Amino acid sequence: MTDGPSRVLALDLGDRRIGYAVSDPLGLTAQPAGELESKSPARNVEAVRALVESRDVRCVVVGHPLLLSGEAGERAEQARRFADLLRGALPGIAVELWDERLTTRQAERVLLVGNVRRGRRRQVVDRMAAALLLQSWLDARREG
Repeated sequence: MTDGPSRVLALDLGDRRIGYAVSDPLGLTAQPAGELESKSPARNVEAVRALVESRDVRCVVVGHPLLLSGEAGERAEQARRFADLLRGALPGIAVELWDERLTTRQAERVLLVGNVRRGRRRQVVDRMAAALLLQSWLDARREG
């Protein structure tokens, strides 16, 4: 890791795929970056570790899918457990949970407005959701 600016990585956890996005080095903008095939928690942690190392990441933001009421359901608990695994596996890297309510729906709307075909939408919706999640996190840091 360098002493200069580094990136933030956001994860949108799904049953089949984990969408991810990265910030620019200054932490101003989020770019959709890809998906990982979701496997076992241990293999997912290793895949995220590889991303952290290859992209000079200083912080990982994990989408926390709270219920509309703001309470934590089973999916939110799974995200919390995964964030805990990442904290143990990535010493020196901050790992934060961030409310991701409705980011997947927002991503689908953006892709629909952009006339992205259905098959392509399925391929990119997870990374787009991660980018929306990350941009909201970045914006909150600048405003706060």
